[in-house]
Amino acid sequence: MKVVVLYRPNSEHAGKVLDFASEYKRLKNRDLELKSLDTVEGDNMAKVYDIVQYPAYLAIKDDGQLEQMWQGDQVPLINELDYYLT
Repeated sequence: MKVVVLYRPNSEHAGKVLDFASEYKRLKNRDLELKSLDTVEGDNMAKVYDIVQYPAYLAIKDDGQLEQMWQGDQVPLINELDYYLT
Protein backbone atom coordinates (compact mmCIF):
# COMPACT_ATOMS: atom_id res chain seq x y z
CA MET A 1 0.00 0.00 0.00
CA LYS A 2 1.19 3.51 -0.70
CA VAL A 3 -0.10 7.03 -0.31
CA VAL A 4 0.41 9.48 -3.16
CA VAL A 5 -0.31 13.19 -3.03
CA LEU A 6 -1.11 14.79 -6.40
CA TYR A 7 -0.64 18.54 -6.47
CA ARG A 8 0.59 21.41 -8.59
CA PRO A 9 3.90 22.78 -7.18
CA ASN A 10 3.37 26.41 -8.21
CA SER A 11 -0.18 26.80 -6.97
CA GLU A 12 -2.00 28.19 -3.98
CA HIS A 13 -2.34 24.73 -2.40
CA ALA A 14 1.34 23.75 -2.77
CA GLY A 15 2.35 25.30 0.56
CA LYS A 16 -0.34 23.38 2.43
CA VAL A 17 0.73 20.11 0.81
CA LEU A 18 4.39 20.66 1.63
CA ASP A 19 3.54 21.66 5.22
CA PHE A 20 1.38 18.55 5.61
CA ALA A 21 4.13 16.31 4.20
CA SER A 22 6.69 17.91 6.50
CA GLU A 23 4.47 17.44 9.55
CA TYR A 24 3.80 13.83 8.55
CA LYS A 25 7.55 13.22 8.26
CA ARG A 26 8.16 14.84 11.65
CA LEU A 27 5.47 12.80 13.43
CA LYS A 28 5.73 9.45 11.64
CA ASN A 29 9.32 9.53 10.37
CA ARG A 30 8.11 8.55 6.88
CA ASP A 31 7.84 10.45 3.63
CA LEU A 32 4.69 10.84 1.61
CA GLU A 33 5.03 10.33 -2.14
CA LEU A 34 4.42 13.73 -3.74
CA LYS A 35 3.58 13.80 -7.46
CA SER A 36 3.35 16.93 -9.55
CA LEU A 37 0.38 17.19 -11.88
CA ASP A 38 2.73 19.00 -14.25
CA THR A 39 4.53 15.73 -15.01
CA VAL A 40 3.34 13.02 -17.39
CA GLU A 41 3.21 10.50 -14.54
CA GLY A 42 1.19 12.79 -12.27
CA ASP A 43 -1.19 13.77 -15.08
CA ASN A 44 -1.74 10.13 -16.03
CA MET A 45 -2.39 9.17 -12.41
CA ALA A 46 -5.02 11.92 -12.13
CA LYS A 47 -6.75 10.56 -15.24
CA VAL A 48 -6.63 6.93 -14.09
CA TYR A 49 -8.17 7.73 -10.69
CA ASP A 50 -10.56 10.41 -12.06
CA ILE A 51 -9.19 13.21 -9.88
CA VAL A 52 -11.09 16.47 -10.36
CA GLN A 53 -9.95 18.58 -7.38
CA TYR A 54 -6.47 19.30 -6.08
CA PRO A 55 -4.62 18.46 -4.02
CA ALA A 56 -5.62 14.81 -3.96
CA TYR A 57 -4.43 12.30 -1.37
CA LEU A 58 -4.67 8.72 -2.65
CA ALA A 59 -4.29 5.48 -0.72
CA ILE A 60 -3.45 2.87 -3.36
CA LYS A 61 -3.07 -0.88 -2.89
CA ASP A 62 -0.03 -2.66 -4.30
CA ASP A 63 -2.13 -3.90 -7.25
CA GLY A 64 -3.09 -0.31 -8.16
CA GLN A 65 -6.61 -0.42 -6.74
CA LEU A 66 -7.72 2.81 -5.09
CA GLU A 67 -8.50 2.20 -1.42
CA GLN A 68 -9.33 5.75 -0.27
CA MET A 69 -9.19 9.27 -1.68
CA TRP A 70 -9.42 12.80 -0.36
CA GLN A 71 -9.69 15.71 -2.81
CA GLY A 72 -9.59 19.48 -2.68
CA ASP A 73 -10.27 21.03 0.71
CA GLN A 74 -10.90 17.59 2.20
CA VAL A 75 -7.51 16.90 3.82
CA PRO A 76 -7.03 13.63 5.71
CA LEU A 77 -5.80 13.45 9.26
CA ILE A 78 -2.23 12.24 9.67
CA ASN A 79 -3.46 9.15 11.53
CA GLU A 80 -5.88 8.36 8.69
CA LEU A 81 -3.03 8.28 6.20
CA ASP A 82 -0.84 6.34 8.56
CA TYR A 83 -3.52 3.63 8.75
CA TYR A 84 -2.99 2.93 5.05
CA LEU A 85 0.80 2.83 5.38
CA THR A 86 1.05 0.43 8.31
